Amino acid sequence: MKLKLDEQGHAVLQDGKPVYVHDDGKEVAFDAPATVATITRLNSEARTHREGKEAAEKALKAFEGIEDGAAAKKALEIVANLDQKKLVDAGEIEKVKAEIGKAYQAQLEEVSTKAQAFEKQLYDEKIGGAFARSKLIAEKLAIPADLVQARFGQAFKIEDGKTVAYDAQGNKVFSRARPGELADFDEALETLVEQYPYRDHILKASGANGGGAPAGNGGNPGKKTLNRAAFDQLDPAGKAAHVRSGGAVID
Repeated sequence: MKLKLDEQGHAVLQDGKPVYVHDDGKEVAFDAPATVATITRLNSEARTHREGKEAAEKALKAFEGIEDGAAAKKALEIVANLDQKKLVDAGEIEKVKAEIGKAYQAQLEEVSTKAQAFEKQLYDEKIGGAFARSKLIAEKLAIPADLVQARFGQAFKIEDGKTVAYDAQGNKVFSRARPGELADFDEALETLVEQYPYRDHILKASGANGGGAPAGNGGNPGKKTLNRAAFDQLDPAGKAAHVRSGGAVID
């Protein structure tokens, strides 16, 4: 990427940050302090991983010389049962273990079901709310938020309480303005829209209809028009939402 210069050869600033032009022509204000902070954080994480690796290697030294891990585990189980035989027969111990296992599995399944329900509620609120409040959708896209979510919603996930976007290749979408940091919702959505092969059909027209511009709405801007290819890209919920909103489909 190259530093953007004005006519006098001075660096162009945006919010006090130098503007760089990427190879694809996109201009991004480079946040140097944030980049330095990211590098510092990554160095700290690397040190933590290295120390953890060294600690694990030290702990494994106690098992040096043991080649058959399964046999060693079986031997430990036999010794444990022999010690407990002073109280009850080894066969009874296995029955007790089985009953405990069943109770634990039932509790685990109940907790898992509740966790899945909570995760869905969190996703609907965090991701669905982000689409509904998106400034990018309101200002630049020609289809309503529910249709945008129907097409791009599966690209967003919640990880460690944060919204993370993935592109079509399964890679996380990172910020161009804040190198090393994940893109925020609107920046990630903008990247996904740029990569969408039918983006010209969902972007708002910049002027009168011309060559290559999406078909107009016939003087009725309240209704959204999609061509057949773009409509077929939507999932069933998205198609239904488009029809309910009065949208049209052209072949």
